[in-house]
Amino acid sequence: MDKTSLPAQRELLHITPEWQIPQVMEALKAALDGNGPALTFGQTAREFVPANCAIVIPTSGSTGEPKDVALSAEALRSSVRASHNFLGAKKGERWSLLLPITHIAGINILVRAIELGTDPVDMNEDAQFTAVVPTQLHRALHGEEKLLHHLQSAKSVLVGGAASSDALLDLARKAGINPVTTYGMSEMSGGCIYNNAPLEGVEVRINSEGAIELAGPMQAIGYLNAPKMWDEVIDGKWFITNDAGEIKDGKVIVTGRLDDQINTGGKKISLSIIDNFLHEKFPRQRFAALAVPDKEWGEKLVLAVDGSMDENLIKDALRNEFGGHAVPKELRFNIEIPLISIGKPDRKKLRELFETIR
Repeated sequence: MDKTSLPAQRELLHITPEWQIPQVMEALKAALDGNGPALTFGQTAREFVPANCAIVIPTSGSTGEPKDVALSAEALRSSVRASHNFLGAKKGERWSLLLPITHIAGINILVRAIELGTDPVDMNEDAQFTAVVPTQLHRALHGEEKLLHHLQSAKSVLVGGAASSDALLDLARKAGINPVTTYGMSEMSGGCIYNNAPLEGVEVRINSEGAIELAGPMQAIGYLNAPKMWDEVIDGKWFITNDAGEIKDGKVIVTGRLDDQINTGGKKISLSIIDNFLHEKFPRQRFAALAVPDKEWGEKLVLAVDGSMDENLIKDALRNEFGGHAVPKELRFNIEIPLISIGKPDRKKLRELFETIR
């Protein structure tokens, strides 16, 4: 498509895996300042974007539908400044990059480093701040000594991408790590709720369906490839998430996802609630619940376990907490749980695995 045929367009530069971080940082600075093209860190056929777009993040989220999330420089800067205000970060302090830059959480590390006037470092150097997903935190606490030392040396460690159990966070604190839980999504420039509290400028409400809705200056411009889909998740200034939640004493509590419920034998089960409960109950293991088609039940609940343990412990714990309908019909052990994005189990790949190994 000819750029001249499009109103107020800006060139989109595709960052590839061959780029080194210093090269990415220079391009990112130019994108944020408006002196260079906008950047995308994932797969998209797009060549031009609206003039106010600085970053495009292709994401499928948990629905599997591809979306090109457009973020302005103002949104990204609002996000990182609110984060730094919460953390008490000062100019000259450093962030370490332990997450992929194909995800908003990794991109935010780079933008935060720019904001503090420093360069991101890796695990070989100490940093005041870093960010990980629960799986990384779990590994640091169970054998990855180098990662453990790195997290211990930081003033604060953001933990997001998926829910963290209280047991895992308690283990981290006992090990000398200061975890800060984060909740957010690409549409809000990443994490906008820290330790269950909205960051500066963030507004939160729960709608009549029980879904969390968010507003703030870090909100995305929209879905470039799916404007109608964006209209469906926007209510005035509010972004409507797929997460169920509640607000108690000013704290935002995420209770599960609205789009991960399955119906088995006429009773509904939330997969994320099953995952979160098991991670809390057995913090040394990683779990992923999913549904597979079944002639008798319509859908049946199955469970992948990254390790080995007595399956009766799992079944009894779920039965006692939720009832018999929450007991998996199949359990598979010693399965490395694949992830989508960062932190979230790839239930589609796991479903294929369950079908393959029958």
